[in-house]
Amino acid sequence: MTTASVCTIGDEILIGQIIDTNSAFIARELEATGIQVTRMLSIGDEHDAILRNLEGELRQNDIVICTGGLGPTKDDITKAALAELLGSGEYVCNEEQLDIIHRILHARGLEALESNKAQALVPKGCEVIPNRKGTAPVMVFRFPAERFGHPATLYALPGVPFEALGALPDILSDIRAHASLSDIFHKCLMVYGLAESALAERIAPWEDALPAKMHLAYLPNPLTGVRLRLSIYGGNREEEEKQIDAAFAQLMPLLGDLVYAQGDDTLENTVGRLLRGTGKTVSAAESCTGGMISSLLTSVPGASEYYLGSVTSYAVAVKEQVLGVPAETIEKHGVVSGEVAEAMAAGVRRLTGSTYAVATTGLAGPQGDGTWPVGTVWIGVAGPAGTHSERHTFSNDRKRNIERFSASALDALRKWIEKDLTKIK
Repeated sequence: MTTASVCTIGDEILIGQIIDTNSAFIARELEATGIQVTRMLSIGDEHDAILRNLEGELRQNDIVICTGGLGPTKDDITKAALAELLGSGEYVCNEEQLDIIHRILHARGLEALESNKAQALVPKGCEVIPNRKGTAPVMVFRFPAERFGHPATLYALPGVPFEALGALPDILSDIRAHASLSDIFHKCLMVYGLAESALAERIAPWEDALPAKMHLAYLPNPLTGVRLRLSIYGGNREEEEKQIDAAFAQLMPLLGDLVYAQGDDTLENTVGRLLRGTGKTVSAAESCTGGMISSLLTSVPGASEYYLGSVTSYAVAVKEQVLGVPAETIEKHGVVSGEVAEAMAAGVRRLTGSTYAVATTGLAGPQGDGTWPVGTVWIGVAGPAGTHSERHTFSNDRKRNIERFSASALDALRKWIEKDLTKIK
């Protein structure tokens, strides 16, 4: 199977000044093309480090894609390191890229400086894929088998995401023309409500029985739960899909309603999928989640079909005066309680006229209330069948607790809607 490494070059990534989004996108596209990404690496702006690390990656992989360090300023030193890697001491001007440079700068009302024109200079012996969105060309370095023990190709892209990702289709076309590609198939099962360790323990017999060529990955996320991803490399895509579907079919009974989607998905998308086209609607009343549930629900395109609105009832007075939570309920059970969560859900449902409603009240931290520990949330859901509440406790920082509270609320809402729709059918 053809393998690849994705490298970023630049101190700004190593010191955390910018977030590397290029590598993730490039890796996804390579995998979809049939290339196994074995490694991602970030390298600082130091000539010897660039040279040494790229040589190492080329020895271990058929393809290396690097981004960054190709700008017009003096701190952009990647090109010189690449020239040394190629063994070229001479630069030539790529006229097509030079024309692009002039067009881009003239369109901005600027004259091309010598530093701009120098970006069209490339090491003699490399190939060029013109960068039509920027000034630095994509350089392609092909190495014979005797250099690294196997034929290897290095693609050097600019670091600006708009330019790097814009050039990727041309790079993938070049890879398809020169590399031997295999099918890679991935499929996910989305699970919520069980910690990664507990999930692994529950499905251990199933996992142990998987064929050797089938690889399982646990990918946890506070907003989506655990993504179980099965992968097969190097087979027939149609056959791979059948085998993974059969494996997941055996797993489903072990997980029951913990599974909320087959395929890469989110809880908010799942809620939308359940409601879309039914004429049924949803609203939210949020205290400790501060609007995050509503933000997640409305992030789904077309949410206006089923989402009516929300009340962020942070203060007790808003819970009582807007949502109609009885003062005696709060006095008797406390603000953080199942009774208050249910009353909030019923109140916002009544206020908006929605079919379903979800509510949260809890302690995100860092202070507790003397009754419940920090990380406690009560979730209330309401619908035609009545109201229901459930308690969850997490032990994270405030930001992560709010994320987990919101995801747990969406999951409770999802199960409530599924149960109701099943009754209707």
